[in-house]
Amino acid sequence: MSIQLFGLPVSRGVAIGRAVLVASSRVDVAHYYVGPDKVESEIERIRHARDTVSAELTTLKQELPADAPHELAALLDVHLMLLHDTMLADAIKHWIEVRHYNAEWALNAQTEVLARQFDDMEDEYLRERKADIEQVAERLLRALSKGTPLSPLAPAASRDFGGEDPLVLVANDIAPADMLHFKGSVFTGFVTDVGGRTSHTAIVARSLDIPAVVGAREASRIVRQDDWLIIDGDTGVVLINPSPIVLEEYRFRQRQSELERARLDRLRHRPSVTLDGQAVELLANIELPADATAALAAGAVGVGLFRTEFLFMNRNGELPDEEEQFEAYRRAVEAMNGLPVTIRTVDIGADKPLDRLTVHELKHEHALNPALGLRAIRWSLSEPTMFRQQLRAILRASAYGKVRLLIPMVAHLSEVLMTLDSLARVKQQLREAGQAFNEVEVGAMVEVPAAALTMPTLLRHFDFFSIGTNDLIQYTLAIDRADESVAHLYDPWHPAVLKLILNVISAARAAGKHVSVCGEMAGDVEFTELLLAMGLRSLSMHPAQIPAVKQRILRADSDRLSRILDSCVGGDDPGECWRAAAP
Repeated sequence: MSIQLFGLPVSRGVAIGRAVLVASSRVDVAHYYVGPDKVESEIERIRHARDTVSAELTTLKQELPADAPHELAALLDVHLMLLHDTMLADAIKHWIEVRHYNAEWALNAQTEVLARQFDDMEDEYLRERKADIEQVAERLLRALSKGTPLSPLAPAASRDFGGEDPLVLVANDIAPADMLHFKGSVFTGFVTDVGGRTSHTAIVARSLDIPAVVGAREASRIVRQDDWLIIDGDTGVVLINPSPIVLEEYRFRQRQSELERARLDRLRHRPSVTLDGQAVELLANIELPADATAALAAGAVGVGLFRTEFLFMNRNGELPDEEEQFEAYRRAVEAMNGLPVTIRTVDIGADKPLDRLTVHELKHEHALNPALGLRAIRWSLSEPTMFRQQLRAILRASAYGKVRLLIPMVAHLSEVLMTLDSLARVKQQLREAGQAFNEVEVGAMVEVPAAALTMPTLLRHFDFFSIGTNDLIQYTLAIDRADESVAHLYDPWHPAVLKLILNVISAARAAGKHVSVCGEMAGDVEFTELLLAMGLRSLSMHPAQIPAVKQRILRADSDRLSRILDSCVGGDDPGECWRAAAP
């Protein structure tokens, strides 16, 4: 029976494949294929893990104190029984031998199958035994991780599918840092229970250029392992076990989408100029140095946002030192072949936590509202040693190309002055050490209403500005962008949001300062003409979004668009007005 689920479309396109379910507590489990020659060694890994866990449980049982409740011993007996049960052991072996899953993946897959079986039982007591299965699986996963390290997700290119079904990922949620593992992975799309259009999970999904739907509520509970899924990243629809007719219709849409991508690709080297002769700068957002290659391939004329926080995440508590950061920044700068690279200082906090928690971070972790707590430049200023290391690394990289420094979440003049003072001290340190660097332009991210409303002050201290529309909308409307329960209220067309953006663009242009948009609005073709009408001539987005935005720019008349701007922005419903008045 076909089932239809609805969520939020966050990355365009259609993905069709078999479902791979990942429990939220085990989202970091590696998923990769093993070759025929590795099957036996993978089976031996799971056997060794089973023996390790069996020994642990046996020791625990033997060391129970005499006065311990008898239920504890009984529970350990149940776990030992489940550990050696053929429904678990033999099935895991089957996943490895037949599907060539790695041990962790095979364990995950069979755990989900057994969990579903327990969920379908009528007896309440038996249904609750699902937790025992999951606990045993967690012990096995820990044992596996202590043996052979978890391998990263294998690139699709390393596997000849030879008729193998494509795969799509289903999870309760996927942390932004974990999403980095999916670059070039075997998964062709994903769906999550939670999330919003501009959550960082959604942003990274778009950066991977794979179809994705978030906020689909009970998807991970309704979808079963190996179900056929269609993920419609254009409408937010998820189809479970669709009929052959529906399946063929979506396969046709996939082919049409591929043809459209090919047409857009032909615009890659064409200058981005409007019909009335206005040149528009199209820049790329990147997370890692290797992304610079994709930026150039997409036709970007520079990097408008290098999100350095991804260098700090998934490191098991060890932050990158100055040398490691310098090498990363240098590689990105050199890869851009003289084109400008805007490097943002680390933007940690809210939905981008670190593995390591300092005293400050511990306080932040337990804050009632992390989005309003110690994040971005606030966190950097509270960690002066780390901040100086990053500033030195960025400045040193400037010797290898054109670098611009971007400060996130600016709100207070005191923070601005402290940041500039730290930068001056770092420059002096480099001069004294005889290390080469070039003078860099310093810019501010406009992400909070306070910054947008105090532009005259900021203009005196910064060389350029970048509007982070994601956070600006969030803070203006008091909407948690990662909370699907209020996602429908997250509205880029809100009059207050548009007035703030227009104020920033107008103030910067009047002062002769460069201004760009690097948030999700920049890569959304629905807003391209509007931003042009506001006077914006620089947009930064994921490389995959550049061709579609360039196509809209080439067809736009910015002079005509500017004449209808005031009537729409000043109205009650700017979105409806704009769609009616603009082409």
